[in-house]
This record gives sequence, C-alpha cells and structure tokens, in this order.
Amino acid sequence: MVRPVLTVTMVLAALGSAQAQESPKETYKIGLVAPLTGPFTSTGKQVMAGAQFYLQQNGNTVAGKRIELIIKDDAGIADQTRRLVQELIVNDKVNAIAGFGLTPLALAAAPLATQSKTPMIVMAAATSIVTERSPYIVRTSFAQAQPVVVIADWQARHGMKKVVSMVSDFAPGYDSETFFKDSFTRAGGQVVEALRIPLQNPDFAPFLQRARDATPDGLFVFVPAGQAAALMRQFSERGLDKSGIRLFGAGDLTDDDTLNNMGDVMLGTVTAYFYSAAHPSEKNRAFVDGVRKANNNMRANFFAVSGYDGMHVVYEALRKTAGSIDGDALVGAMKGMAWESPRGPISIDPDTRDIIQNIYIRKVEKKGGELWNTEFETIADVKDPVKAARK
Repeated sequence: MVRPVLTVTMVLAALGSAQAQESPKETYKIGLVAPLTGPFTSTGKQVMAGAQFYLQQNGNTVAGKRIELIIKDDAGIADQTRRLVQELIVNDKVNAIAGFGLTPLALAAAPLATQSKTPMIVMAAATSIVTERSPYIVRTSFAQAQPVVVIADWQARHGMKKVVSMVSDFAPGYDSETFFKDSFTRAGGQVVEALRIPLQNPDFAPFLQRARDATPDGLFVFVPAGQAAALMRQFSERGLDKSGIRLFGAGDLTDDDTLNNMGDVMLGTVTAYFYSAAHPSEKNRAFVDGVRKANNNMRANFFAVSGYDGMHVVYEALRKTAGSIDGDALVGAMKGMAWESPRGPISIDPDTRDIIQNIYIRKVEKKGGELWNTEFETIADVKDPVKAARK
C-alpha cells in the first residue's frame, strides 16, 4: 500500500484549518445593570432572570458572536448606575448596556450611551421621556401611560364615576396621575383628589385614610413593583376592602412576583397590563416554567418578560446585521422589529424606539390554590399615549 506524501505546506494548511475551526468566536458583551440589592431588589432579580433564561433557551452564540452577559448591581442608586455603566463601556468594552430598573437610573446612563454610541436596552424604566434621552435607547418594558390610559377608559365605561388617585412621588407616578386624570375625565368621570406618596420608605396609612374620607367609587393606585404588598396589607387593615371602594390600577398593583403573598383580599381586583404569568400561550407557559425552575420557584413577572425580550432584540439585531458591532447599525436593525413574545405580539416603534404591545384587562382569580391575573379583554397594539398625543 502506497501512503500519500505529506508536504510541509500541506501539514501547515491542515493545522491552520483546524485552528480556524476551533478558534473561539468573537465575544459580544452586554452589560446588564439592575438593582439587585436595596428596596427594588425584586425588579433587578426579575430582569436578570428573564435575560438569563433567554440565554439558556437560545444558547450563547448568534451571528458568529459569543454572547457574554456582565451583570452589575446599582442598588437602585443613580450615581452608582452612572459609574457602573461608565466602567462597563470604558474598562469592560461592552457592546451594549441593558437593564435600568427605575427612570432615574436610565436617565443617568443615557448620556453615556449617546457619547459612546452604545445600544441601550431599557428593560424596566417606564417614564415616557426615557426613550427620548438618547437615540441609542430601545425599550422592551413599557411606557407607564400605556396601561393607565386603558384602565381609566375601561373603568369609566363600566360605571365608575368618582375616583381618588394615589401615586408614588416620582416620574412614572406623575405620568400615571396625569394620564389617568385626562383619560378618566374625558370619559365622563371625576378625580376628586390626587395624592402623592413618598417613593422611599412610604407609609400608606394616612393616604389611605384621606382616600376613604373622600368616599369615592374607586381608588386608582400606582406604586412600584415590590411596594404593592405593603399597600394591600394596610388597605385591608384599615378596612377599605370592606368599604365598597374598588381598588384598581396598572399591573404593578397585582405583581405576579408577590401576588400569592397578598392573600385573598386581592380576589376580584381589576388591573390593566401588558403581561400576566397566566397569559394563555405555549410560549408563555414555557417561559414561566423555565424561569421558575431556574430561580427557586420564582414566578416570572412583567420585568422578567421585559428582560427576556430585551435579549431577543439584541440577538435579532445581530442576525440582521450579520454580527455587526456598530451601534447605529444595531439600533437601526431594532427599529420596526416585530415578534411573538411570551406576553403576546409586540414590536418596536420605528419612530420612537418604544414598544408597541397589547394591554390586557385582568382580574385576580384563584386557580389551583394560587392567585393569578386572568386576562379577559385585550386592547391591541397600544403605543405610548404620551408620544402619540403630540402627533
């Protein structure tokens, strides 16, 4: 048997080919900054859980890039957000930044995204102005006015006439207060009193008493996720649950993450929101089950799905640009993107870089011994009403 003669050139070519096949993929780094300690820990943990589950479900490579998620805790403090984002961009050389649990945190990071031309995926902060603070911001969570306008109109159409509004004293609360009043009064209702609660260490009791003294038909509430359980405890302790005053609001009020701990006082509470862990789709069931298994039985909430969808826009933008790391190209690829999320059909508005999504009317019901936000009506393709009103 005659064996083939291997020349030095052939050997080197073979080695080069093997090395090329085995060489590591170029890394695309995403810096995820979220409050993982402090009063807004639940927000950060949910965003992180959703982002990590997307990686688990879809793998860590796309368009020739290996995705690396670098997670930082800003404890919900804007100065820390700014410092961490700067370190991620300058020292870690990240290609995108993501997360941002509250509006002040997103606003602190926005100038850095603009200066460095780094795509900034907002997975939580909900004030309308957020996306206007940098041309590199794309939001996959929600604009606070989206569910607020929907629930105001729905309650007015279903016989509610006289309401007290009670919101946290920061930017999303102002959006909630303003757009609830505008929509509710336009539909024929009356806001008899507008109350603002301190954001840090709130004591709800005196505000609930003022609301009760006004004898309204209903109490519209917006507080950040994580504070609703304390609010509901005091609502019940002061007997408002038996007063005939109907409590309602956006979905922060019946946050899936804490709903089961609030007790049966929540039964029948009506809210409007863009996501429920009970959303009836196979994609959502897989999402909720996956997050639960990976996070010690934690139930996914609206921040988790926002983190999950935030990773999706990065993956799909990389696919559309054939792996480009150019910030302008990637943000351009995200504009107009549409897909089926665990929350339902969503898209990115090409004009505002904000999310367009369904808003669902939900009611708290008990199923299988657990409390769930059961969707029973859908308002399709809702844009940010604040931006829409300017046109």
